[in-house]
Amino acid sequence: MVKQLSDFAVGERGKVKTVTGEGKIRRRLFDMGVTPGADVLLKKKAPLGDPLEITIRGYELTLRQSEAACVTMEADK
Repeated sequence: MVKQLSDFAVGERGKVKTVTGEGKIRRRLFDMGVTPGADVLLKKKAPLGDPLEITIRGYELTLRQSEAACVTMEADK
């Protein structure tokens, strides 16, 4: 199933399909290793849903909800 990273539930895994967004945000995501084909695990969400903590490429990364909305994922079954 294809959905945005911002819509993932805690503990859900998936693979990055595409990264959208304006220049600076897209570039920042690529610089942090959020690239197509990368495996992602959503570890935590703050009480109000922002920010999110993910594991990608063996390290922990914190993203804003708006940044996570720019990442289209293929959820694992």
